[in-house]
Amino acid sequence: MPYNEPSAPRNSSSEDVKIPGSVIVVLVVLVFAAMMMFLNETILSVALPAIMADFGIEAEEAQWLTTGFMLTMAIVIPTTGYLLQRWSTRTIFLAALASFLTGTVVAASAPVFGVLLAGRVLQAVGTALIMPLLMTVAMTVVPAQRRGTVMGTISIVMAVAPALGPTVSGLILESYTWHWLFWVMVPLVAVVLVCGLIFLRNIGETATTPLDVFSVLLSAVAFGSLIYALSSLGELFDPQSTLRGRVITLAVVGIAALVAFVLRQRALIPSGRALLDLRVFTLRDFTIPVSVLLMVFGALLGAVTILPLYLQTSLDFSERTTGLILLPGGLLNGLLSPFVGRIFDRVGPRPLLFPGLLLLVGSLAAMSTLDESSTLLTVMIMHMCFSVSLGLSITPLMTTALGSLPAHLYGHGSASLNTVQQLAGAMGTALLIMMLGRGTKTAMASGETVEVATAHGTHWAFLLGTGFAVVALVLSFFVRRVPTSAQGASAH
Repeated sequence: MPYNEPSAPRNSSSEDVKIPGSVIVVLVVLVFAAMMMFLNETILSVALPAIMADFGIEAEEAQWLTTGFMLTMAIVIPTTGYLLQRWSTRTIFLAALASFLTGTVVAASAPVFGVLLAGRVLQAVGTALIMPLLMTVAMTVVPAQRRGTVMGTISIVMAVAPALGPTVSGLILESYTWHWLFWVMVPLVAVVLVCGLIFLRNIGETATTPLDVFSVLLSAVAFGSLIYALSSLGELFDPQSTLRGRVITLAVVGIAALVAFVLRQRALIPSGRALLDLRVFTLRDFTIPVSVLLMVFGALLGAVTILPLYLQTSLDFSERTTGLILLPGGLLNGLLSPFVGRIFDRVGPRPLLFPGLLLLVGSLAAMSTLDESSTLLTVMIMHMCFSVSLGLSITPLMTTALGSLPAHLYGHGSASLNTVQQLAGAMGTALLIMMLGRGTKTAMASGETVEVATAHGTHWAFLLGTGFAVVALVLSFFVRRVPTSAQGASAH
């Protein structure tokens, strides 16, 4: 029997509403699956030099392990709104785990770089499916009065797992080859897969809506081109780059395909065949929190890319030490998230967002003062403040955005939110890396050492990140509490 959306008394407090044990089991299975996949996203970050040496490739080619992963995610995620309505929960879960497990085995046994890249692509397919599935199931089966608590727990996955990646990778690489970064995942994925087969039940109802293949093609071209163009944004400002024409072409193609995709979805909505129901963006209480998240994720993913580069280049820390410096912040974020969720259930988003985003502005501004003589403790404290700010911000924004939707749009809402996250990540990373590169080159041209020059570039990168945070803070004043007694406005 499929689970149906729970109902709760209109005036119940969050403490009065209990989550059934069967629902908790389902969520635990999905959370562990998502945690492994998010850990996998960052686990290769310190292994790239070893992979480059093993296959005799340059950094530009090795970077495709990250770029290819992001491109695949960007192509698959927009389709998940349709997939979650068309196929059952168990089917999507099994497809995600099977794809991820296959990709992990392929990557672990890869004899050449092309096979390793293919394995990463298969892993990305599974990762793209699991997070929208988890968020949609949580919004469907958890009473509205307890959603903040559950989404806070889900935020642990988004915070702790990526933070653990570099640390876990560094520890494994001390004794084993990079292949073991994948081999250690295989039994863990297999256990979660078996648990899913035993405990997971179908959530909600499915619809036999035919797939619009043209929408899939437009989505793939639009989001694939835009992610690649955003990831290569720095090439536009490099007068010696030979890729400027390609980046501009891809950006134009991506924008044109995106416009065509939007028009196609609008035309298909009356027949119920839209691949991604864009009516979610007509709802104010969805669009504003997602706009804030766009800025927050841009600052977040850009900053977590810049900080390890600064630590290893300007301060000359090893990969393992870098991972350990960043670990307390990730753990603190994870420990904070459930409490933030409970507070959100009681008071709504605003009392959490203002201090959270103000702290985000302050911590990024503080990071812009880092130089080649900064101490380990200074960096660690700044990163912990940065992590606390994210813990106070992300859960309220995600829960408010998805909680504003009617139940039949949860899948499309989570797909849209995750698509925005991918675009924000590409944008934030590219822009902050560009500022780092330009600042570093300017300082080196003045005769500074690599350490000093990198610190100079880091200053400008974090100033830009501070700008993202300021925009997020301003937009947050327009975020309002969504009544728990309503499922959101209708979207017709």
